[in-house]
Amino acid sequence: MPTICGVRFRGAGKVYYFDPRGLSLDVDDYVIVNTSRGDELAQVAMANRKAGEDELVGELKPVLRRAASLDLLEAERYRQQEDEAVKRCQDQVNKSGLNMRVVGAEYGYDGSRLTFYFTAEKRVDFRVLVRDLARMFKTRIELRQIGVRDEAKLIGGCGPCGRSLCCSTWLSEFTPVSIRMAKQQDLPLSPMEISGLCGRLLCCLTYENDQYREIKSHFPRVGRTVDSPVGSVKVLKVCVFRETVTVLLQDGSRMELTAEQLNGTAPIEQADDDAVAEDSLESMLREQEAASSREDEGRRPDGRRDDRGRSQTQATSGHPSGGSRDNGESGNGEPRRPRRRRPRNSRRNNKRDGRGQDS
Repeated sequence: MPTICGVRFRGAGKVYYFDPRGLSLDVDDYVIVNTSRGDELAQVAMANRKAGEDELVGELKPVLRRAASLDLLEAERYRQQEDEAVKRCQDQVNKSGLNMRVVGAEYGYDGSRLTFYFTAEKRVDFRVLVRDLARMFKTRIELRQIGVRDEAKLIGGCGPCGRSLCCSTWLSEFTPVSIRMAKQQDLPLSPMEISGLCGRLLCCLTYENDQYREIKSHFPRVGRTVDSPVGSVKVLKVCVFRETVTVLLQDGSRMELTAEQLNGTAPIEQADDDAVAEDSLESMLREQEAASSREDEGRRPDGRRDDRGRSQTQATSGHPSGGSRDNGESGNGEPRRPRRRRPRNSRRNNKRDGRGQDS
């Protein structure tokens, strides 16, 4: 059986198998490996182990040597120049009039190669751009078009959960995500709720999908009418976390049952009548206390302040502005004679009756 080791090239990338060629490698060791793109710096993610023939696909590339301190220093020096290389490349793209956006750059550990990653809606003819960039950076240039998921993995950020993106921290491969997974987990089908920074469905929908499917397989679908030990019931809701189902009985009441209770293999625990009566009594007492507190605060049950007390206060104290209008008292507190008020529309009524024409 051949001996293999697993390495990663940059960040949370995919693990690739290489032939250690007799080197005893531990996790987090840096090595120089031979790839189809040339020699590259990689970090050991899996120590040496024996592998079966079914695990290997194609011929194993060799591990050339351990990375020296000078290799690590050179790699770090070139890595600090990648942000500036992205800006210079984007300026050259704008001058060329190409419809593409440069999102990242990656130097080889020895500076012999510079790879630019870009996004574009269509295929881009960048042959002239590659020649201009080669003259600018004095090294071999590669341009790679990536998708929106790879863009989010390369740039990074925070997801709706508030943590760093899974794809940029630990997720090594993208798995297919479908809208059926969101339906299986009873999530809202709003794009704003189930989409990530990349605009695609959240990768975390796949984490618990198997558990949801396994638990829901023990219960009938929502909306179906099934037979149970308590009679014919209608399924209203399946609670995955509690592994129970809420059903509607024929008398209109609801009951929460487990899969065993619904199938009749486990007894159904009846609710204690004394406990139910006690709960109803407590709720009634609570309502009475709330009503009495509202009366003490001078508020009506609908939440608005009762104006009766304020009206009585104004009737005894006079007009709010400090005057004494129509309160039955004079300004010095003595009672005054009521003012005689003329009936409204009296002149109009006299004209209609034929009176008051001579006046």
